[in-house]
Amino acid sequence: MNKNVDIFVGRRKRSVARVRLLPGKGEIIVNDRKVDDYFGRKTYKMIILQPMELTGAINNYDIYVNVRGGGLTGQAGAVRHGISRALAEGNPENRALLKEKGFLTRDSRKVERKKPGMRGARRGFQFSKR
Repeated sequence: MNKNVDIFVGRRKRSVARVRLLPGKGEIIVNDRKVDDYFGRKTYKMIILQPMELTGAINNYDIYVNVRGGGLTGQAGAVRHGISRALAEGNPENRALLKEKGFLTRDSRKVERKKPGMRGARRGFQFSKR
């Protein structure tokens, strides 16, 4: 493995993705599995490919991703963030396109914490008269 390859980090919710872009023919490997095997739904693959389609680099790079933490939705968002950062670094012209679509901004939304005396973050316990 080439040690000079830059690794870009993408984050969303509790997920962290480490992304490497190498010149290739468009293969995407996530945690040593093909993207279709790892992310079952087509929407997750669509989310991941958005920055590639926007910049027109869909079949120019092989993408290798290590992702951990959170669920599949957060992981897909983290991978998209990492790919976007890598594309922006590789070609400065891409940066304006990616920034305009919001792909370079880390989605900082997190799960709201559960408060004391509540069933969830905001939902109270069911009232019982008797």
